[in-house]
Amino acid sequence: MDYFSYKRRLSSVVQTGNTPLGGTYPIRIQSMTNVSTMDTGAAVDQAIRMIKAGAEYVRFTARGEREAQNLRNIRKELDKKGYDAPLIADIHFNPKAADMAALYVEKVRINPGNYVDKSRKFERIAYSDKDYTKELQKIRDRFVPFLKLCRENNTAIRIGVNHGSLSDRIMSRYGDTPEGMVESCMEFLRLCADEKFDNVVISVKASNTVVMISAVRLLVRTMDTEGMNYPLHLGVTEAGDGEDGRIKSAVGIGALLVDGYGDTIRVSLSEEPEAEIPVARKLVDYVAELGNHSPINAVASPLYDPIHTSRRKSRVVHGIGGDLPPVVLSDRTDGDKTVDNNLKPDWIYATPENISGMPFCENYIIDAKNWNSQTGAFPCFSISERDELIKCNAKAKFISLTYNDLNKEIIRLLQTDKNTIAIVNSSHINYIGETRAFMHRLLDESCDVPVIFRRKYDDTDRESIQIKAAVDFGTLLADGFGNGIMLCNNKDKSGCDAKILDNYMFGILQAARVRISKTEYISCPGCGRTLFGLQKTIAQVKAATSQMKGLKIGIMGCIVNGPGEMADADYGYVGAGRGRVSLYKGKECILKNIPEEEAVTKLIELINKPENV
Repeated sequence: MDYFSYKRRLSSVVQTGNTPLGGTYPIRIQSMTNVSTMDTGAAVDQAIRMIKAGAEYVRFTARGEREAQNLRNIRKELDKKGYDAPLIADIHFNPKAADMAALYVEKVRINPGNYVDKSRKFERIAYSDKDYTKELQKIRDRFVPFLKLCRENNTAIRIGVNHGSLSDRIMSRYGDTPEGMVESCMEFLRLCADEKFDNVVISVKASNTVVMISAVRLLVRTMDTEGMNYPLHLGVTEAGDGEDGRIKSAVGIGALLVDGYGDTIRVSLSEEPEAEIPVARKLVDYVAELGNHSPINAVASPLYDPIHTSRRKSRVVHGIGGDLPPVVLSDRTDGDKTVDNNLKPDWIYATPENISGMPFCENYIIDAKNWNSQTGAFPCFSISERDELIKCNAKAKFISLTYNDLNKEIIRLLQTDKNTIAIVNSSHINYIGETRAFMHRLLDESCDVPVIFRRKYDDTDRESIQIKAAVDFGTLLADGFGNGIMLCNNKDKSGCDAKILDNYMFGILQAARVRISKTEYISCPGCGRTLFGLQKTIAQVKAATSQMKGLKIGIMGCIVNGPGEMADADYGYVGAGRGRVSLYKGKECILKNIPEEEAVTKLIELINKPENV
């Protein structure tokens, strides 16, 4: 992998109906229906809306053999109407349903966590090597006939591992880790290789972006070691909805696309499936712009491990750096005084005349030429003002730099002036590549200066700003770099005031798991297994809990990923059957099968119990 120059990983090609993926084919975009697979009319109508929105593959859940068989009728109706996009069956717990679906659709997804292994009960089981080998033989005995069936019917498969549904067997030996996710995938992938079945796509997904990024990188490294190059399906599970869902998806998927990984993606939003497609398209198109750029001359630091990332060590300067959470630095040079009282920026970049009108912040930065020790602000120097920076007696001094500015003299300055903070800028089309080069140089030079990442965009719509900034900043934060971020955009074009951009920055830091500043919702997109009003429920839960800063709440349509994917959530709301919900505190089910109409109230009561407050 080249950390500094974008190049897409070359995978094998998988024939998926009339739309192959992998190799040099475009990155394919897909989504999943959320209606009952037994409702042929509704399923066909929703699939058409998704295809018209740009979905290249359409996925349906198949809970049992009846649903798998009805995929035949859905395929026929879509063909009649002139829609030949490949269909994918999504299977959990039921190998017989996978066998049936393989006869009628172009691809079948199976989950290694529940294809043969029993449903997860969060039990630690001690396996001897002999017992463990017996369990692997059970997988072989069931999976190899399925591969034969798929080969006979030209059906592709996806081995789809979810962090939330790792089996107790895997958990007992490898733990709740990226290593466990990768091994869960490799057990099945090695059987594919043994059987010379190459029509296979793989995925390892999580709602935790850090776990997901680490797992995919480890999976690629493991495949490389074993001589495999199967294509990758990327996605963040249970990303949520709205702004947070878009930002979280862009952080997780974007970081891996930038690495060159990914042959098909699905953005999982708790919204209608067709709403996912434009987000995915913007994400893919943005990263594709990185191709064919001018080279960035840099060398990867041996101190950096992309799989086991740890936060870069830096000194603390006036509340920035060290182990402190990354800061939000807001550009208010235009005098914008709007602020969200729940998400106030930590620092303001301003002009001398508008500092006094912004009492919601204690820390201000102004251009060095306007600074003196009486202004109540800290100076920001350009590279040409380095001599003035050396003379300056401010307790915190900022210097705006690019990678090309990073010569020996500047590095020496950053090393020796312990009151200095670097603001890193880049106008290179590969902002991430050039900023990574900056950070790797600091690693090699043992330079512990705190670093703020700054980038200005020029977009006209808010969704594009969310996606681009989440990709750029999120990737660098996932690398373990950065002590703060500064997001700028042309307000006249986008209508985004400073408060909106501040909210995006807080959202990016939270999605990258480096700073929690608001309630986090781990909510699934829904599918044919969801037997309650998911979107309405999410809105109700958010309305009742949005002020509970730092709380994590899982809202899951069914038991497939429920308790597992929200394992680090404080509370969970999980579909248990038609109109029935179970409530969790951590991994413990507190209330079972309560009526849907009572569930939100009961959840709030559970959260507000004196022992929980």
